[in-house]
Amino acid sequence: MKFEVTILGSSSATPVYNRNPTSQLLNCNEKFYLIDCGEGTQQQLIKYGFKASKIDYVFISHLHGDHYFGLIGLLSSLHLNGRVKPIKIFGPEPLQEILALQFKYSETIIRYPIEFVVTQANESAQIFENADLVVESFVLNHRIPCTGFKFTQKKRLRKLIVEKLEEDQIDIEYYPLLKRGVDLDLPDGRVILNKDYTMDSDTPRKYGYCSDTLFDERYFSCISDCDLLYHEATFLHEMLDRANVTHHTTALQAGEIANITRAAKLLIGHFSSRYKTLQPLLDEAKSVFENTELAIEGNTYTI
Repeated sequence: MKFEVTILGSSSATPVYNRNPTSQLLNCNEKFYLIDCGEGTQQQLIKYGFKASKIDYVFISHLHGDHYFGLIGLLSSLHLNGRVKPIKIFGPEPLQEILALQFKYSETIIRYPIEFVVTQANESAQIFENADLVVESFVLNHRIPCTGFKFTQKKRLRKLIVEKLEEDQIDIEYYPLLKRGVDLDLPDGRVILNKDYTMDSDTPRKYGYCSDTLFDERYFSCISDCDLLYHEATFLHEMLDRANVTHHTTALQAGEIANITRAAKLLIGHFSSRYKTLQPLLDEAKSVFENTELAIEGNTYTI
């Protein structure tokens, strides 16, 4: 099952040449989940060949503009392009008021349902579940209420060993039971053991998304053992004082967090506009966590 994330924006407070404010698109089994929606997200979707109409879920971490200023434009374009199916938005409660005011004073009546789910910035919670994955929010330590998100695949049914089933002439009507792990007593007297005809499915994978936050051990348990961990790394560690004042993380700290939480791979982003080249940030994170990559816009990372 496809489980991957494409970076649409990797900059922090302000866009710079070739770097846009934060936004990511998660593809889980060809269902698309937009994570934050900074200014320019629509253009990035077009640039990298994604149809906005395929997005049914949007997750907004907090109400600093670089994480949601692109949302009203995206929703409006979907309206103008004739969308009728619902879209579900997960975010801070005041976002509802912001959207309502925008639509009120532009005299826009959105033609499709917007289902809003309020996230809580004071406790962790499961906020969404479907056949493919479970989404949990968790509390980050930023200047305003802010949540991270963890996307966990659901365990799939067992895999059939089709060649053996065909060889032993097991009727196809029994396949669904075998996939669910059931042993069979066939009418002809044969006993079919599930373990002989199926294999365990792949281990579910986890993607952790930490938008804006101080280094704070209180959220580490929520992102433990991620297959891919995205963590903001706004500054080099030489600017730790500035990071603390603005409630952000340094690249060195992001690497330390990946180590502490046993991440398999670290992806760093939310880079300050002061950095024209990103290699020093990557080098710093890799000095403590080798399996680190930069969140490069347009790149897709398999989880």
